[in-house]
Amino acid sequence: MSSKDEARDFLVSRRAQITPAQVGLPEYGEERRVPGLRREEVADLAGVSVGYYTRLERGEIGGASESVLGAIARALRLTDVEREHLFDLARRSAIAPARSTTHEPTEVRASVRRLVDSIGMPAIVQTPRLDLVAANRLGRMLFAPVFEDARGANFARFNYLDPRSREFYVDWPLARRTGAAILRREAGRDPLDEGLTELIGELSTLSPLFREDWARRDVHEHRTGVKQFVHPEVGRLDLAFEVLGTPGDSMHRLITYSAEPGTEADEKLAILGSLAAEHRDA
Repeated sequence: MSSKDEARDFLVSRRAQITPAQVGLPEYGEERRVPGLRREEVADLAGVSVGYYTRLERGEIGGASESVLGAIARALRLTDVEREHLFDLARRSAIAPARSTTHEPTEVRASVRRLVDSIGMPAIVQTPRLDLVAANRLGRMLFAPVFEDARGANFARFNYLDPRSREFYVDWPLARRTGAAILRREAGRDPLDEGLTELIGELSTLSPLFREDWARRDVHEHRTGVKQFVHPEVGRLDLAFEVLGTPGDSMHRLITYSAEPGTEADEKLAILGSLAAEHRDA
């Protein structure tokens, strides 16, 4: 999809999700012909003319200033990640199309691998495409079902194509949609990445649910939060996660998972550690 089409569909989808009540506008009880806000309402909230906003929503955002884009983001109540995505789409629209690129993940640095192995909690290294390219023993034990995929460990493939994923997450639909939103965010950053395009094409071909989730046009980026799993060995695990960049390496992100000391989840992580040691010895 072209940058213009992507920008158009993203703005339309975000406008459809905002109700007049959310932004303090009266509805007067009339039947609205469109979901969410009207174009003129967004234009008024952003302080631009209806004609100008209409051009933006047609995908002509390449020449929009940062102040205008910021006003549109505020009017549409965009999250920080959605705002960054909008700015990325505008930058893409302002430059001439380039050739497709292939960004194959480089080898994880030996120093990063040593760091991962030294961490006393589950730790993995992940690419922007959701490939798992390294992990310590606890990380491999935590995500054993994902690592068992013969096609390679990838969260998006696991979530959409492996039936076990439905039982692996407390909220599988949320986990599934989040994966699609992360891939769309990455596509906004680098739409010419052939590997990412191939992955999206594969999932679109094989999974009706991915096509449905992709059409939502949600964007997301993991930074910190809580993940809830139902591990096949120890049951439910509520774990806090932190995403850390690896300086000088934009293709890899270090993610750690931890539990509050003394909690049931902490005890279950200790059991996973014992199982990982048994597997190592075996």
